[in-house]
Amino acid sequence: MTHLMNTYGRLPVCFDHGQGVWLWDKNGNKYLDALAGIAVNVVGHAHPRLVSAISDQASKLIHCSNYFTIDLQEKVAEKLVEHSGLQAAFFCNSGLEANECAIKIARKFGHKKNIDVPNIIVLKHAFHGRSIATLSATGNPSVREDFSPYTEGFIVIEEGDIGRVKELAEANKNIVAVMFEPIIGEGGVIPLDLNFIKEVREVCNQNDWLMICDEIQCGLGRSGRWFAHQWAEVKPDIMTLAKGLAGGVPVGAVVVSEKANILRPGNHGSTFGGNPLAMRAALETLSIIEDEKLVENAFEVGKKLKKALSKSMNGFSGVLEIRGKGLMLGIVLDRDAHDILEPGLKAGLTFSVTAGNVIRLVPPLTLTEAEADELVKRITPLVRSFLAQPKI
Repeated sequence: MTHLMNTYGRLPVCFDHGQGVWLWDKNGNKYLDALAGIAVNVVGHAHPRLVSAISDQASKLIHCSNYFTIDLQEKVAEKLVEHSGLQAAFFCNSGLEANECAIKIARKFGHKKNIDVPNIIVLKHAFHGRSIATLSATGNPSVREDFSPYTEGFIVIEEGDIGRVKELAEANKNIVAVMFEPIIGEGGVIPLDLNFIKEVREVCNQNDWLMICDEIQCGLGRSGRWFAHQWAEVKPDIMTLAKGLAGGVPVGAVVVSEKANILRPGNHGSTFGGNPLAMRAALETLSIIEDEKLVENAFEVGKKLKKALSKSMNGFSGVLEIRGKGLMLGIVLDRDAHDILEPGLKAGLTFSVTAGNVIRLVPPLTLTEAEADELVKRITPLVRSFLAQPKI
């Protein structure tokens, strides 16, 4: 009997330790980790620099309060501003919290323009979190089921439908922002068309809207750029981050342009957000990404991995597509793929299935070409065997 709430469909394995892109379970079995805690362990497991930094900070100060100056916040914010070209950052504890803050900024922005009920355009397959507000901004019906009534003020459109965005600009004067993931994660590893992103930026400029990029899963080098929106050569007004920002220590961030830098004391806050331990971990993680050129590595190794997967699965009738960018890839199948997860463990692999039929690969950004080859070697026969079974 478990005393845990029944909130996860857990797989029958308990991990004991990791090193780089490898994990070992309690029984000593070894796995190539192509999940990285769902795009979290960006510098791999037990990176000596990160371990040392966390240990050192824990021996000094884990938590104080945002009532006081925390110089590590300034240092992390400086790096995020440098790599994004934006102006300022706020720190919280998760992606959900970051998106809640972004929504609050958009609403305040609207109220400053005398809009009583500010509206935000979101995308059909988006996933922005599981709180009531972020759930309301999430299009996936299976995630939303049983939790109504939802928060008002969100308008859902199809991905890539710039015509609909322009129609809404003409018809609805309560719109204040467009919010999207440049690469949709939980919705199936779907890179948005770069022209769509560019045109959204233009519509936002023309109508004095905010462009909000949810980079929680696709940011911090995973796509082969520091931030996935940079593929479209645009800048958002608000960018949300979390997952890999501190290499596994919980942290979220909201990075804003001058236009969106409107929160004032009393508008928003967090007890734990930006605590010294999380900030030290974030600072070290960002420094490792820079020093080890992990953004470039994600681009190069990711490009080769995608090509190798496409080649090795060429002719597999049940594989519809290999899509994604950098080290954020999806193997799209023609059937539900959840039953491949346990055989994956037996093959010494961790990965996840998202949107029902997409095998998601988001390994640490430290993945080498040799490790990518090993990933292809392990997952190809696994997919072949899975597809040979009767389609349910």
